[in-house]
Amino acid sequence: MDQNLFNEICLRQLTLSGVREDETVAVLTQGGDRAEYADAFLWAAQQLGAKTFHLRLPSPSGASGAWAVGESGLKGNRLAVEALKSVDMVVDCTFLLFSEEQFEIQGADTRILTTVEPVPLLARLMPTKELRERVEIAAEILAKAQTMRITSPLGTDVTYRLGVYPTLSEYGYTDQPGRWDHWPAAFVFTGGADDGVDGKIVLAPGDVLLPFNQYVQTPVELTIEQGFIRDIRGAGGQSSLDADLLNSYITSFEDPRGYGMSHVGWGLDERAHWHGLTQFPGGMGMELRSFYGNVMFSIGPNNELGGPNDTACHFDIPMRGCSLYLDDELIVDAGELTVADMRPADKR
Repeated sequence: MDQNLFNEICLRQLTLSGVREDETVAVLTQGGDRAEYADAFLWAAQQLGAKTFHLRLPSPSGASGAWAVGESGLKGNRLAVEALKSVDMVVDCTFLLFSEEQFEIQGADTRILTTVEPVPLLARLMPTKELRERVEIAAEILAKAQTMRITSPLGTDVTYRLGVYPTLSEYGYTDQPGRWDHWPAAFVFTGGADDGVDGKIVLAPGDVLLPFNQYVQTPVELTIEQGFIRDIRGAGGQSSLDADLLNSYITSFEDPRGYGMSHVGWGLDERAHWHGLTQFPGGMGMELRSFYGNVMFSIGPNNELGGPNDTACHFDIPMRGCSLYLDDELIVDAGELTVADMRPADKR
């Protein structure tokens, strides 16, 4: 996509995000990454009459990897943090999620939009008001529930005790003070009580391991007790490369909290492709988190929800063909949403 077309979709994004003439928009990048993103958002903010500037951080040195979450290039840089707290909206092209600095910036009523996915994907999954409405309906339903149960044909049967943590929604833009979102995105999630997740999850071939950005090849059984994974092995106790990789990766952080159960929810974007990793292998997998009817559970930090676990080890695992119940009411039926108002118009 040429720069002019990218400029135009960024203008549509900032318009959805409510940018006005009396606002200031900052674009945050790091090193030489995503310079064209900064140019497009700066242009778009100017078209809307907003004041704008580009804050470019130095390239990271000695970083533990893109998915050692919570590691912010803003750490210890008070001038930069204060500058971002002073604006109305930050376009984050670095991935600040789970960092103390992001929470502090949000606490100043600055809204944040993370934008790191490939440009063609941003264009194809441009957020819409109609999709936001469906996501918010799903969030209202989830927020009222006290229990969630997930099952699957391969033997998943796990229960989350809810009501401790808030329900969050992502629909790809942000027009409310202090709110964070990620472009593109379309899903809802909450977290189980810290000691309130129990049962078994069986990953099936085709489920997705993020941040590995790869599909599960053979079934993997996870045994969960009181909110922590106690065992990871191949189905039926058989050897499994997927199980070994998952276990080895978590162990490498030398933090037992990496085995904690984090957020859980489901996707709502019918435009998102399950096979998206084959098209955009360089992205962060937002399309896979969002595809219609997936049930996604996460491992590791829950500080995004206000919880105590701030481990740097994080996995998101979207699963296909699962069923999800809230207080014994079927909400996702083998990958199909049961509530008409959560479906796109052509599925009602």
